[in-house]
Amino acid sequence: MAVNQASDGGFGIYVHWPFCAAKCPYCDFNSHVRHQPVDQARFAAAFERELSHFAEMTQGKVVQSVFLGGGTPSLMEPATVERVLTAISDRWSLDPGVEISLEANPTSVEAERFKGYRAAGVNRVSLGVQSLHDNDLKLLGRLHDAATARRAIETARATFPRLSFDLIYARPNQTLAQWEAELKDAIALAADHLSLYQLTIEEGTPFYTLYHAGKLTMPDQDLGAEFYELTQKVTEAEGLPAYEVSNHAKPGAECRHNLVYWRYGDYVGVGPGAHGRLSVGVNRMATSVERHPETWLEAVEQNGHGMIEFSGLNEEEQGDEFLLMGLRLTEGIDLKRYQAFAHRSVDPKRLNDLLEHGMVEELGENRVRATREGFFVLDAVVADLAA
Repeated sequence: MAVNQASDGGFGIYVHWPFCAAKCPYCDFNSHVRHQPVDQARFAAAFERELSHFAEMTQGKVVQSVFLGGGTPSLMEPATVERVLTAISDRWSLDPGVEISLEANPTSVEAERFKGYRAAGVNRVSLGVQSLHDNDLKLLGRLHDAATARRAIETARATFPRLSFDLIYARPNQTLAQWEAELKDAIALAADHLSLYQLTIEEGTPFYTLYHAGKLTMPDQDLGAEFYELTQKVTEAEGLPAYEVSNHAKPGAECRHNLVYWRYGDYVGVGPGAHGRLSVGVNRMATSVERHPETWLEAVEQNGHGMIEFSGLNEEEQGDEFLLMGLRLTEGIDLKRYQAFAHRSVDPKRLNDLLEHGMVEELGENRVRATREGFFVLDAVVADLAA
């Protein structure tokens, strides 16, 4: 297997809180609705145990980022968040500039709760706003309205050093002019980071059923491309250029945790359904954890962890993952790192062909990135380079 080059990408910890107040019709994440209160103390104890299990495998690592994702982590009590973060700081050294992010829904935003998260150590919040229009929020199955979203943004800005929020575009019946106005409105509200996702129809969701029954009209591929182009144009003009396919930030305000993924660093994944990538000796291991919350809970209480996969990645798999993640970034990839993972070089003929067709561009010696045209067909670009 390839020599460990993951240290170049950093080290982070992802904690998955799997519960939501309601399931959105477009969402295929591992999220669950429970109609009885969740035993948060019991789950916190399980997080502590699973973190101990992974800490033994990653001794000496310095944590650069922690991300509390879900589900809806803002349904956690501040005391639960504090237990999780204390468990992490007790088991690893933290970088002095560690980024600690928490995902929140506008409906679960309360000033006192946010103050509790801040006191627990959270220094960055990511709000699932999704739209600034009430009709679209209803369509997307969100439980908040636009006014609630704006108040949540104000509360977050007053409480945390860093803030991001998500919007979904290319929604049914949305026009380019409507999106441009909404995007400019969002940028005026944002601090320094926005995540902007094109609505996709995922198998197994209610939207998938409606779409294939002809009850949900989506923009065609050409219009979808126009939405993407408009998004890049407006954000660049307003000082929040893309640093990744769907993420935009002022220079220096990029999400450090997500950069660990895209730079193909190491990361621990704890909690129901979480995935991880760990360098153990010279081997790179893929980890995954039981998805069902209560089944995970029982497994951790019995075994100290809920892992269902701990398997080595071969050189080809590592090279493919490195390309797939790294080419999403506007900073591109270091071809020498690819060679270290894959134990082979990119085919010069294929690389030249992609350069000539404007799918990738060189950024100095041994560094390439996908062009904007290449982003539209990124899977094909990766397949070409990996062949």
